[in-house]
Order: sequence, then C-alpha cells, then structure tokens
Amino acid sequence: MLGLKLPTDPRWVNIVEKNIEDILIDHAYCEQKAASTAISLIVGFPEYTELVQEMIELVNEEMSHFKMVHDLILEKGWTLGRDRKDDYVIALIKFFPKGGSRTTQLVHRLLYAALIEARSCERFRLLSEELEDKKLAKFYRKLMISEAGHYTMFLNFARKYGDRKEVDDKWEALLDYEAEIMTNLGNKETIHG
Repeated sequence: MLGLKLPTDPRWVNIVEKNIEDILIDHAYCEQKAASTAISLIVGFPEYTELVQEMIELVNEEMSHFKMVHDLILEKGWTLGRDRKDDYVIALIKFFPKGGSRTTQLVHRLLYAALIEARSCERFRLLSEELEDKKLAKFYRKLMISEAGHYTMFLNFARKYGDRKEVDDKWEALLDYEAEIMTNLGNKETIHG
C-alpha cells in the first residue's frame, strides 16, 4: 500500500528497544514538525481552500499526537530535551530542485510530506508488531493508522493540484531516491534515521 521500495530492517526495533527515551523525544519533535508543515502550507498556499481546511485539521491532530508522546515522556520521568536535525528529511528535500511555479513548489512539498508520512507509517507498524512494551506497541498501532491517512491525503492533493502523470512519475522517482537514502540510514535511534 505504501509503495516504499526499501522496507525498514526489522533489527531497527532492537535499537529502539535500547533507546526508548531518544526515540520518544525524536518522535515528539516529528509530530511538532508535521504540525509546522501543515501551518506552512496554509500560510504559503492560502488560495487552495480544500487544502487549507485539511491542514487546519492536521495541525490539531499532529499537536494532539505531540501531546500524547510528550505525556509518555513525562510518564517515564524524562523531559523533552532538545531537537536534533533529521538527517532523513534533510536528505529527502534535496531531491527536487528549488524554484519553479507555485504549483510545482506545492506539489513537491506535498510529495515530500506524503513520503515522510508513509515512512512513519511503516516504522510505526514495525514498532506496533515488534516492541516488547505492549502499551507502547498499542500506541504505535493507533498512530500507524493515522499516518496512513495522512500519506494518502498528501499524495491525493499532489495528484489533484498537479498533472497526474507528471506527479506519478515524480512520486516513483522520489520513492527510488528515498530507498537510496534508507540504505545509509535506518540504524539510529530516530523515527526516520
């Protein structure tokens, strides 16, 4: 369903199990950044009314996810800690050239967002199936379903606002590029890396 070309190595869960605090902190910031992305789409493309309406809903949902993760951090006696750079996202955004029409820029941002949500969904599925902590596994199962909906929403908007064939070709090329990125990542205590 997600179309990812390179699945996460299941051994990544072993890294997670040994670094739950780091994963939860990274995850909290991922949720916050997802809300920020939705806000930036509202600010940058206000004329796309349907997109704006969906992004308003997404901001609320992502911030509620941020609160849930933050509550888990506090429950374990930890603090949020400082944000760290996301090597995955930094590498991903190098795929499309800067510039182009507003519509092209919008489509590229929607495709990035779709892929980030797809990879998050895939990682959350793995966590929901493999974590020994059953409460945390159940938590990630719930979020996995949500991420799948976000992935399809962003991809559908890209297809709606761009030329369908061109968007699908870009999506396939982006999936190939992302698989290359994942060959060098996937071994850190982060959601994407």
